[in-house]
Amino acid sequence: MAKFTFNMPDIGEGIAEAEIVQWHKAVGDTVNEDEEFVDMMTDKATVPMESPVTGKILEIAGGEGDMVSIGSMLVVIEVEGQVPEDVIEENEAAAEAAPAPKDEEVEKRIEVETSDASDADDALAADAEPEPLPDPTPAPEPLAHAKVLATPAVRQRAKDLGVDLGKVKPSEEGRIRHGDLDQFLSYNSGYGAAAKTREDQQQKVIGMRRRIAENMAASKRNIPHFSYVEECDVTALEELRAQLNGARGGKPKLTILPLLITAICKTLPDFPMINARYDDEAGVVTRHGAVHMGMAAQTDAGLMVPVIRNAESKNLWQLANEIVRLADAARNGTAKSEEMQGGTLTVTSLGPLGGVATTPVINRPEVAIIGPNRIIERPMYITGSDGVERIEKRKLMNISISCDHRVVDGWDAASFVQALKKLLETPALILVD
Repeated sequence: MAKFTFNMPDIGEGIAEAEIVQWHKAVGDTVNEDEEFVDMMTDKATVPMESPVTGKILEIAGGEGDMVSIGSMLVVIEVEGQVPEDVIEENEAAAEAAPAPKDEEVEKRIEVETSDASDADDALAADAEPEPLPDPTPAPEPLAHAKVLATPAVRQRAKDLGVDLGKVKPSEEGRIRHGDLDQFLSYNSGYGAAAKTREDQQQKVIGMRRRIAENMAASKRNIPHFSYVEECDVTALEELRAQLNGARGGKPKLTILPLLITAICKTLPDFPMINARYDDEAGVVTRHGAVHMGMAAQTDAGLMVPVIRNAESKNLWQLANEIVRLADAARNGTAKSEEMQGGTLTVTSLGPLGGVATTPVINRPEVAIIGPNRIIERPMYITGSDGVERIEKRKLMNISISCDHRVVDGWDAASFVQALKKLLETPALILVD
């Protein structure tokens, strides 16, 4: 028998550590060669780890939510016979691949943060088991059902509502009926109005939920956001979409998103500051020529943002295919690492739940995010070609945009949205090259 220590391999350039998301094996279990035994998450993707050997698991690096540094022990496996030399060499190479700190300042910062965390942990440990506080809620008075006349149905209803029938005045013959109970409730609105108290639940923030929390906090902490909202009349756009869907044949059904993305791509050349990424550490803004459109997708694990590469070069049907494919990949966990990074601008939509207006959080290091809101029908004054003003039912949608005020001025954001509005309200222009 031999013990083999499998070190956390280097799974991406610049990645220093990964988070344990889910163990598929436990201590004492047998793992086969090339069998997936744990899912690890970096800031870019979830990566399943495969065992290079067959054997019994003796030790694991930690529990779900714990961080494991590149090159450190991930799992110890008891192996029958000798471990192949190529496996040993590859494993030793992983141990030497841990990224070194950039400078002494980084090391000092890590030490300070670790010290602060230890102090905080000590403080929390001291208060981990406080003495129970007295319950301020007085015990309810016993119900006096036995002293009143009422049918079993009335008694059961009163019990469900928490009503003491001894306090209900009967209307006739001393017997309480449903009408008497209704009258009592109408004058005592507190009865039956409170929801049942549920027990508190604690849920450890790990995996994708932790990444989302960290990214959103970093975005709001580092980026001075501002938002701008404009109303668009999308009546003609929806008519165009219905016509295209009616003649689509075997092509995917168009939502409004492919049309919106196409309109955005046609608008961006005049507003390059919107399609950009800001490296605030280097102090460099990169204005991108290609549009790598991030598409926020809700999954069971949380919000994920797969990226449509070169969206400006795709037609409506190609965009529709990519939207469906990437959304499905994000939801079922099959999205590749390169499909989850490198966006230059993001669109986020809540579909029919879109609300009147949104103030979306920028997907750092991008400098803008666009949010279409719910389409609603409303009467509007319309001036016809004869110059006569009349009222018509129109379909309206608000477009929200949040921008990084360090890079994008308010005038630029407003001008961009107004140009986008022109295309959405004159949709024939969207289809013109």
